[in-house]
Amino acid sequence: MNKSTWALPVCAVLTTWVYAEAVLVDGPMSFKPIAASAYEQTTTDPRILDSEPWVIPKGFTQHIIADEHHLDIYPGSNDLPDMNTVNETGKHAGRYLYRTHEVRPDLAPYAGGAVSIVDLQTGKADILAQRHDWEGLDGLVWTPWQTLLFAEETISAALPDPEAPDAESGMLYEIIFAKNDPTTAAEIKVRPMLGSLSHEGIEIDDEGNVYVIDETKTGSIYKFVPHTYGDLSRGQLYVLRVKNGVKTGEAEWIALDMNQVQVNARVAAQAVGATPFCRPEDLERIEHTLFAALTCEDANDPINTNGPGAILAIKLATIPIVSYFVQPGVNVPYEVKPTSTAFGVTGFMRPDNLARSPDGKLWIVEDNPNSDIWVALPDEDGDGFSDGVYLFASLKDAAAEGTGIYFGKDPHTLFVNIQHSGTGNDKTMIITNKRLDQVGE
Repeated sequence: MNKSTWALPVCAVLTTWVYAEAVLVDGPMSFKPIAASAYEQTTTDPRILDSEPWVIPKGFTQHIIADEHHLDIYPGSNDLPDMNTVNETGKHAGRYLYRTHEVRPDLAPYAGGAVSIVDLQTGKADILAQRHDWEGLDGLVWTPWQTLLFAEETISAALPDPEAPDAESGMLYEIIFAKNDPTTAAEIKVRPMLGSLSHEGIEIDDEGNVYVIDETKTGSIYKFVPHTYGDLSRGQLYVLRVKNGVKTGEAEWIALDMNQVQVNARVAAQAVGATPFCRPEDLERIEHTLFAALTCEDANDPINTNGPGAILAIKLATIPIVSYFVQPGVNVPYEVKPTSTAFGVTGFMRPDNLARSPDGKLWIVEDNPNSDIWVALPDEDGDGFSDGVYLFASLKDAAAEGTGIYFGKDPHTLFVNIQHSGTGNDKTMIITNKRLDQVGE
C-alpha cells in the first residue's frame, strides 16, 4: 500500500476498502486482511457474541479464556476488563495473565477497582488486589524488576488515596510480589512521583525510565527518570514539549515542579508550555521509538478535539523527534459510518490501545463501534509513516469496545478484552493461528 493521500468519493457507496493488490501481512501472525469492518455482521445475539464476537482472517480462531462466568467481580454490572499483561520474567514466566478493571464509583454497589489474575495453565481466575478507593483502573505493565504497575484513569478523583490525599487526579501504583510468587501481592505502593494524572498508557525503556500520559483533550506525554533503577519512590518527572509551538518535529523533555506533579501534574505541565495532544491513551515502545494512541487527534487541525485520531511516534534520541506514524487520509482511509441511505467505508477511527508484536509491528485497537484491530508495518523508507496499515479484525458487538491488546510469550497469540459488552458478559479472549491445544507451548 502506498502512502499517497486517500480521497473518498463525495457519496460513500462502498462497504469495503478494496486493496490495490493482494496483501499478505507476514510474520508469526501472518494474515490476509479482512475485507471490512463488521457493519453487516453486527448482532446482539449472545450465542454469537459469547463465542465468536470478532470477524477474523481465515486460518485464525478465537477463544474465551476468562469471562464473567469464570469470575464475576461486580455482579449485575459489566466487569470492564481493560488492560492485559503477563509475568514476562521470573518464576513461571508467561503463566499468569493480569487484568485491570475500569469500574468507577458511580457503579452501584461499588466494591472498588480491582486487578485480577488468570492462571493460563489451569484457567482459574481470581482477584489479585482490590481497594475501595481505586477508580477507573486502566494502564498495566510488567516491569523488568518483576513488579506490576497499574494506574487510575480519572481526571478528577472522587476517592483520594489515603497516602496521597492532596492528589486531584488518578494515581499510579506498584504491586510488589511475594518472593518467587507472582500470584501474591505482598505490598502495594502508591507512586505519586509519576504524577497525579488521568493515567492510561505506561511504558518502560531499557534505562528504567517510565513513560506515562494524561488522557484529556489537551493531554501531554511524560517521562519519569528514577534516581535509582527500579526505585519509583524518587526521581524527576519531565513532560514532552515540541519546539516552536507545533506538534511535530524536534522536541525536548522539560523538568516539572515535583511538588506540583503530586497534586496535579497537568497544572505543572501547562506551566512550562507542554505540547497538548487530544486524548493520548495507550503507549507502546518498539526499540527506540515510543508510540502513543491519540484518540481524538486531528493531524490537519491542531485545535480540533473531535478528530478521527492518529498514532504519534516519538524517536527516543538525545533530541526527540515527534511525527505522526498513522494518519487517516495519508496511510489509512478515513472511516465513513454507514447510514440508512448510504453504505459505509471501512477506515481508521478513535485508536485506543496498542500492542507490540514480537516481530516489531504495531497493533492498534479502536474505541469505536464497530471496534477494529489494525496492524501497522514499520517505517522502512524513513518518511516517518508506517509503510502499511491493514485491517486484522472487527467486533460484531457494536455496544462493546475491544481493549487491552497484548502479546505475551507466544508470538502466535493475541490477547484482547471486550468490555461493556451488549450481552452483559465482559470477557478476555485470545485470537490465534495455532490450534487451541498448542496455545501456550
